[in-house]
Amino acid sequence: MVQQPHQFGWELRRRRIESGLTLTQLAGQVHYSKGQLSKVERGAKAPSRELVRLCDAVLAAGGALTCLAEELVTKSAVKHPPESDPTTERADSGNGGEEAWLMQLSADGGSWFRPVGRRQVVTAGAASVLSMRFGAPKPMSGEEGAQSLEVFRSVFDQYRTLGQRVGPASLIPVLIAQTHTLRELSAQADTRTCQGLLRLGSRYAEYIGWLLQETGNEGAALWWTQQAVHMASVGGDRDLAAYALVRRALVALYREDAEQVIGLAQQAQASKLPRRIRGLAAQREAQGHAIAGDYDACMRRMERARTLLAQSEADSETPVIGTTNLADPAAMISGWCLYDLGRPREAAEALDRQLTLVPAGALRTRVRYGVRSALSHAAAGDIDQACALAHQLLDGALTVGSATITSDLRRLERVLARHPRSPAVRALLPELSTSLYPSTS
Repeated sequence: MVQQPHQFGWELRRRRIESGLTLTQLAGQVHYSKGQLSKVERGAKAPSRELVRLCDAVLAAGGALTCLAEELVTKSAVKHPPESDPTTERADSGNGGEEAWLMQLSADGGSWFRPVGRRQVVTAGAASVLSMRFGAPKPMSGEEGAQSLEVFRSVFDQYRTLGQRVGPASLIPVLIAQTHTLRELSAQADTRTCQGLLRLGSRYAEYIGWLLQETGNEGAALWWTQQAVHMASVGGDRDLAAYALVRRALVALYREDAEQVIGLAQQAQASKLPRRIRGLAAQREAQGHAIAGDYDACMRRMERARTLLAQSEADSETPVIGTTNLADPAAMISGWCLYDLGRPREAAEALDRQLTLVPAGALRTRVRYGVRSALSHAAAGDIDQACALAHQLLDGALTVGSATITSDLRRLERVLARHPRSPAVRALLPELSTSLYPSTS
């Protein structure tokens, strides 16, 4: 992680000595071996982000060690642009009427999607595209439009429920088809129904973006998020653009880019926006402060998020933005933040309390925060409890197929690998490795 480990090691040693801790005592509190810490202090080994945050918390550095580590990374990093993805190459940007959506579905369950300009489709020739036409579209009456909107709204809720129990790849193709249908139906409806269909279509598109992030495809996730903003705007909903900033901040969060997370989240907290969006944005900003090691700023934003989310009013006409499976989102995310702040024992206690309130059918949510709890227990030295939790969650993790959950499972694997003599670890690691690397099993 740190490209000039001697600079970090010198500062770590200085703060340890000022705190009156021996190397052995610090090792015991962060649950790393004395030998590993010695290598870090001597500059012979670069520290992991986890170790930096644990040391920052134990030595009461107030985020100084975390900031130093990130500064050293920034100074030596060579930034590369993200790999291009077919879905990021928009044709006739912003003009849905000039864009065609091509999808290929294979018998083995694979799928492929690409937006192209209608001119490209024409240029490619009729032989390259199997076209199905069923006559000219018939304009909908107001009653037909209202009924269609009600059906698609109900179906969307069912897809979100299903998304808690199956992998993203099973849902994305059908959700894309539904979004396309809503977009096409809007062209046949009266003005009011048209706007309602487009606003609902924007929620479908936003959900697709989230599912694509779950597959690890950030480029496609951001493209669909932008599609959602465009459809919402045409449908008269200007607020979804602010929530798109919260979604972009989530992408930055998993990259551990604290500065971008905080910046994007702050942009989404304008006073005229709905309280729920501002609350979710404040929550995301708190997560950014957490990975930056700023405990006080994190807790202030979490308190702000808690207040705003408690005051938010539900809109029966459109789906709820963000998760609906957390009884107290601010309390759960506080536990998430405490882990990133190097306070794993407090994190485990907070997460475990909230996990008891997650609905039984919300498998994806239960696995996501359950794995974070197992990681917190492991970092706090509760190895047996961490292994017991992980063992219960591995089948679910395979079922929901989440790249973001997998990233925490890999962290857990690294933490547990520091305890090779533990019987619980020896029993779990083969099963955990099979879950993380199924192709090599």
